[in-house]
Amino acid sequence: MQTGGLMTGEEQVVSTADRLFYAHGVQAVGMDTVRTESGVSLKRIYTLFPSKDDLILAVLRHRTKQWNTGVDGAIATAGTPRDKLLAVFDFLAEWFREDDFRGCAFINFFGELGGGSTRVAEAVREQKTSFQRRVAELVVEAGGPAFLAPQLVLLAEGAQTTAAITRDPDTAAHARAAAETLIRCAFER
Repeated sequence: MQTGGLMTGEEQVVSTADRLFYAHGVQAVGMDTVRTESGVSLKRIYTLFPSKDDLILAVLRHRTKQWNTGVDGAIATAGTPRDKLLAVFDFLAEWFREDDFRGCAFINFFGELGGGSTRVAEAVREQKTSFQRRVAELVVEAGGPAFLAPQLVLLAEGAQTTAAITRDPDTAAHARAAAETLIRCAFER
């Protein structure tokens, strides 16, 4: 919780770790670097987060909140239920153009640690499942068939990975166009 515009020690550590892990990878960043960059003592960091895995999970929770806020914000500006489905891709288009875009942090963390950390793998799966549920809710609100939701999720997830690898922010526009086609075809049945 922020007070007076200043971050708490915990928020400072999580924000710093998020930025460093996302930019350099989780395994490449040691706790000493988090300490130096955050300005929070190592003793305090380990009081807040007894292990690096605990800090990683806090970063993933932070990223989940950011993701949900971004997606929900885009959806809130959409007019029709079908536009709400496409708003997910509009959110991606903005995100892909950010200078520090490196793909999906959840996929990145899973790729680095998923095989060795059950807790990280579970946190990533939980976020992905939550996104799938959100898209399924939007499909229901639009009156679409259930099969449409996983198709749209695959497009969104694939766009994130493709944009990260190719560094082409227009990937979101291509995914949005494909989503428009899927939505049109699903509603013509």
